[in-house]
Amino acid sequence: MIGGAAALYLLVNGRIMGASGILGGLVHGTGRSTAAERVSFLVGLMALPPLLVPFHEKVGTHITSNVAVIVVAGLLVGIGTRLANGCTSGHGVCGMSRLSLRGIVATAFHLLGGGLAALIFRHVLGVI
Repeated sequence: MIGGAAALYLLVNGRIMGASGILGGLVHGTGRSTAAERVSFLVGLMALPPLLVPFHEKVGTHITSNVAVIVVAGLLVGIGTRLANGCTSGHGVCGMSRLSLRGIVATAFHLLGGGLAALIFRHVLGVI
């Protein structure tokens, strides 16, 4: 679904879809000229999953009930997104599909960082 959304966004707007860049432009004000488009994208991003629930059977997750772990994970994702100048939708889906070296390298580091975080938080610290 993310790939389809990225292709549609590129076809309709002529720009690369990166969720963190779309949100970031609203937060720091550089995206004021395209604010309606950005808000529409973000609303759709949040509204679509609940709308699809009736069409899928329940899926079990293994998310922790430890709120502190969830908050730390969110902060680490945000920091990583900022350091990489983009998120996995921007680099992983859009960058790699365009054979962008920057996107390929960033995605490799995203995967490496996620794997290391899982290793440390689960097997070393035992919090997940």
